[in-house]
Amino acid sequence: MGGVTPASLAPILLVLGDEELLATRAVTEAVAKVRGAEPEADVREYQASALTVGEIAEMLSPSLFGGRRLLILRSGQDARKDLVAALLAYAKNPDPDVQLLVLHLGGAKGKAFADGLRAAGATVVPAAKLKGHRDRVAFVRDEIRRAGGKCTDDAAEALIAAVGNDLRELAAACSQLIADTDGRISADTVSRYYRGRVEVTGFTVADATMVGDVPAALEALRWALHVGVDPVPIADALADGVRTVARVASAGRGNPYQLASSLGMPAWKIERAQRQGRGWTPEGLVRAMQVAAECNAAVKGGSDDRAYALERAVFSVAAARQGSTR
Repeated sequence: MGGVTPASLAPILLVLGDEELLATRAVTEAVAKVRGAEPEADVREYQASALTVGEIAEMLSPSLFGGRRLLILRSGQDARKDLVAALLAYAKNPDPDVQLLVLHLGGAKGKAFADGLRAAGATVVPAAKLKGHRDRVAFVRDEIRRAGGKCTDDAAEALIAAVGNDLRELAAACSQLIADTDGRISADTVSRYYRGRVEVTGFTVADATMVGDVPAALEALRWALHVGVDPVPIADALADGVRTVARVASAGRGNPYQLASSLGMPAWKIERAQRQGRGWTPEGLVRAMQVAAECNAAVKGGSDDRAYALERAVFSVAAARQGSTR
């Protein structure tokens, strides 16, 4: 923070988007920068919907005692028209001792306010939800780089596969990996770190089932249930495994990287589904989908023996595959 000076702080910041983690981080960083430039800076927060024009004039007027101020306006999309007009007028000639930070969800509501701030020269901080898999891979790589580490694309892919898509969980996982390693994160690092967790997920059961390895699927299933994995995500993973192989098979043969955008799934998942799909016929996959649906209904519908419903599904999906090879 030593390089931060009052002059280097943007007079108006527009945090645009609905991803809570990114928006919260933008506020935290703005507060840290202001306090880095002036430790006694006055930081105040307001809700746009509850603020009047009189209050905004008072909070933006020069202070008798001087000193730097950071004014955080939350839910900017909810600001009334008179408040928007007053803030946009202020934005054309902002006070050099005041930094105004506006949080806005970025949708159609209150769009004129966000557009007006942007036109007035506000510094825009993107905080939109990450929609694509590539965006999340880039997020993981950036998280690890910000913490001083290095991460390959396949390591980021492996981390997302192990942890899921939630940004908070991914950010926490990145911090943990950096803290517990030398900072050079490879796919092997992630695999070693999450091996215990990954071995007992429903995906392990589904992967073995889809290639017809019944003993491995049953061993993984019994171990998962033994260590307390809920039957519902196991049934979901089995259904997802069948559905993914069916979707990839119907797309025909092709390069996984070329199919990724049209199928809307990562290349590694397509590659795995192509391997698992060998030996299946369309009829076998239809039967397997029926089995997975019945299993889901039994597990989620409060079947008396959910473990039995899962075991029976493993046998039935494997039988559907065997029927395909006849």
